Amino acid sequence: MTQTVIQYEQGEAQYFVENLGDGVSIDMVLIPNGTFTMGAPEDEEGSNDSERPQHQVTVPSFFMGRYPVTQEQWRAVANMQHLRVNHDLKPDPSRFKGDNLPVERVSWYDAVEFCSRLSKYTKRQYRLPSEAEWEYACRAGTKTPFHFGETITTDLANYDGTDNKYGSYGNGSKGIYRNETTPVGCFDAANAFGLSDMHGNVWEWCLDDWHDNYENAPTDGTPWLKNGDDNLSQKTGKAVLRGGSWLFTPRGCRSAYRYLDDRAMVRVSIVSLVGFRVVCAVGGSLQ
Repeated sequence: MTQTVIQYEQGEAQYFVENLGDGVSIDMVLIPNGTFTMGAPEDEEGSNDSERPQHQVTVPSFFMGRYPVTQEQWRAVANMQHLRVNHDLKPDPSRFKGDNLPVERVSWYDAVEFCSRLSKYTKRQYRLPSEAEWEYACRAGTKTPFHFGETITTDLANYDGTDNKYGSYGNGSKGIYRNETTPVGCFDAANAFGLSDMHGNVWEWCLDDWHDNYENAPTDGTPWLKNGDDNLSQKTGKAVLRGGSWLFTPRGCRSAYRYLDDRAMVRVSIVSLVGFRVVCAVGGSLQ
């Protein structure tokens, strides 16, 4: 019987704490600059043509939330009505309730509004990650399907490990199906950059418009926007989702896996699958 090997990387993350008031804060981890191979090789189990061609991307350093945005963090910013930019935010949109659970059932526009308010509040430049930044941060120097290694287990992430055909990955075993989100950081499985919950739990919005593959994709880590618009524009269409979720099988949790949903919601978001995490420019104070 082939032995399953899970890799653990120990590192010392550099981060700062963004205080939102009333004891609520966001841990922002420094992601160092670097170059990586984005996408999946053809022989990676479960991969598809949307993840190719593989290409080299050079990413400048940035800060990223250690975890997906929690319901407590969301509520703190949603209640900052005096900082409203484009539209109101529901303080409690999630199906599964808990301060330390990831916020879900939020549209791309909701996530962008959150970032815009957070920027006004902190005087720092917050936004959603580009798709390249997200994959670079998830991989944390690895080239394997998961930042753990060649496989994944439900002891390390929240996904459906019971599916008859796809409940396991590679030489890994099947696991459990929790049928709900889990508190952020409850798995002792941070990657080498110090990020947790990059595989499973909730899908995470990226800035980028959806493209069917990586032909002519940017190689500098910037978001790939069809019309060159910035993240505050009110566009229709589909945006990129990354990371997998509690409802999906391990194939969808791979570092290279790409998914999509309508920016305005709610084909996937309405069933409690979609959240997000924030990034912040290094030294990027607003004037």
